[in-house]
This record gives sequence, structure tokens and C-alpha cells, in this order.
Amino acid sequence: MSIRHGLLALLERGPRYGSQLRTEFESRTGSTWPLNVGQVYTTLSRLERDGMVSQDGEDEAGHALYVITPAGRTELKSWFRTPVDRASPPRDELAIKLAMAVGAPGVDIREVIQSQRRHTIKAMQDYTRLKAQALDAVPTDRDEVAWLLVLEQLIFQTEAEARWLDHCESRLIRLSMVPVREALPAGGATGTPTDDPPGGAPSGRTPVKEPHRSGGR
Repeated sequence: MSIRHGLLALLERGPRYGSQLRTEFESRTGSTWPLNVGQVYTTLSRLERDGMVSQDGEDEAGHALYVITPAGRTELKSWFRTPVDRASPPRDELAIKLAMAVGAPGVDIREVIQSQRRHTIKAMQDYTRLKAQALDAVPTDRDEVAWLLVLEQLIFQTEAEARWLDHCESRLIRLSMVPVREALPAGGATGTPTDDPPGGAPSGRTPVKEPHRSGGR
């Protein structure tokens, strides 16, 4: 749904053709979530079917131009006003991996955690470096400001992931010190996330792959 509404937001600024929308979407998000032209045109076709965009002639190069309709503007305003739903969180591969690793034969779950932590910390460092570079020159246009916001979200996300991995490791160490029947009562594991290890994300460990950045930023 974010692609659908992202395209509507870009069309709010004026008529656009497919590859132009892809370029502007990636520029606004720092290519963190790259699109392909086929995906853009498929989304445009659905938006046109739903009456939210319409074709409005061609540019000088023969590209079909799309414009947002009144229904599309209403949908866009509703999207901006409505909080992102957290009742059905998206699947998280890391959470699923650790859940499946618990008790899996031949799997050292602490090794899985430590390997992921190194990767996560490296990503955090990469994102922080990119943020410093972005702030060297004060952001002036909307794309630069938008990229900075995306970067900071990635930094907060990786910081939280690192802390959660520390908590998982600490939890497993504590559970291994008591019999399984006591550690895992009918209601599940004992304790709550409030007993996280102090100090937040560990230092000195290694950060995710630096996202591709288009437009020289």
C-alpha cells in the first residue's frame, strides 16, 4: 500500500510518467526500497482501474502522462491522516529465524544471535556515517530532507534490533540455568522485555549493507 500511496503523493505535484515516478520515488527514499518500472505501471493500472488516477496525454517524448483524480486526492488525504496499523505486524524474518532456532537440532542459537548482531551493528554504523555525510551540507530540498528522515528511521530500527538481540541472548542464558519445566510454564517463557540488559546496543561489535543511494547523495 505504501507504493500505491507514494505514487499518488508524487502525482499530487503534477503529471508524471512511469519511469519518472520510479526515479522520484527512489530519490525521495534514498533507493532504500527500489522499484522496477513494471511494478510502477502495474500499480498505476490498478489506481486507474480504481478511479484514482487517469491518463492525460503524452509528453514531447511520447511518454503517457498520469494525473491524480479527485478520488485519488481523497484517498491520499485519508492515508496521511490514518495511523499505520500495527495490529497485524509484517512478518519479520529475523524473529521467525530465532523462533525456529530455539531447540532446533544442531543449531547454536547464540551463534545465530552473535552473527546477526555483528551484521546489525555494522548496518547501524553505516547508516550513522551516511547521516553525518547528509548533515555536512544542510539539507535544502525536499528529497534531501526525506532521505534524512528515512536514514534516521533505519538508525533507530537497527539500534532497537541490537538491543533486542542482547535481550534474546540474556534470556536464553537465564533459561538455561533452570530446568525446562520451570523455565517454560504453560504460559510461555517467564519474565518480560522490561528486564533487558542495561546499556542498550553493545559497542565494539561489528554494522547492514549500506543502501544504494541514487542521485549522488
